[in-house]
Amino acid sequence: MIRVLVVEDERLIAEAHRSYVERVPGFEVVGVANTVVGAVRAVASASATDAPVDLVLLDLGLPDGSGLDVAAALGGLRPAPDVIAITSAREMATVRAAVSQGVVLYLLKPFTFAAFRDRLERYLAYRSALPSGESALSQRDVDRAMAVLRSTDSRATTPKGVAPQTLDEISATVRDAGDSGVTAAEAAAAVGVSRVTAWRYLERLADDVLADRRTEYGRTGRPQVRYVWR
Repeated sequence: MIRVLVVEDERLIAEAHRSYVERVPGFEVVGVANTVVGAVRAVASASATDAPVDLVLLDLGLPDGSGLDVAAALGGLRPAPDVIAITSAREMATVRAAVSQGVVLYLLKPFTFAAFRDRLERYLAYRSALPSGESALSQRDVDRAMAVLRSTDSRATTPKGVAPQTLDEISATVRDAGDSGVTAAEAAAAVGVSRVTAWRYLERLADDVLADRRTEYGRTGRPQVRYVWR
C-alpha cells in the first residue's frame, strides 16, 4: 500500500484529494498538511518510523512559502518520498524548478478524477517497474520505469465531452473575475461558447471543488448562479 500525504492549504480541496486517493486501489492517505512547516514535519516524523510517507501530493502555493521549499527539504530525508505536484502554477520557470527538485509528475488544476487517477496509476506502475530489494539497477530497469512516467493516456486526461482548451479558458475567466465571479452567460460571452456549454464546464469546476456556487436572487426572474474561483 502506497502511503500518501496530501499537502493543500484549502480544506475542501484537501478533502477532495483525500477522497480521490481513497478511490484508487493501492493507495491510502496517512495525513493532510496545509503549510510548508507542517508538511516537512509530518514527513520527517514518519521517516523515523517503520511507516514512512511514500508519496506527497503537493500544492505549490502554501500560506507560509512555496511547495518547492517542501520538495527541496524532503529530498534531504531518508527515506525520501516521491512528489506529485498538484497546482495551478503554469509558469515554465515553476515547472522547471519542480522538476529540478525531484517532482516526478505534474498535474494542473483544474483536473478531472480520471486525470488524477491516471497519475496515481502511472506512479504505481513506476514503483512496480523498479525491482524490489536491489541496490543497483540495469539500464533496462531504469528505462522501463521512466517510460511508465512519461506515458500518457489521452482518454484519462481528456475525458469524453471535455475540451482541454475550453476548460482552461473557462477556468481563466472565473479566476480573472475575482470575488465577483461569473454567471454561465457571462462565461459563455467571454469564451465564445454557448451558455449550456459554459454552464457544463462551470459545474465541473464546482464539482471538483475549484469554484464555489453562489446563488443570487434578483427582484424579477429566476435566481442566477455565480461561480467564484476558490
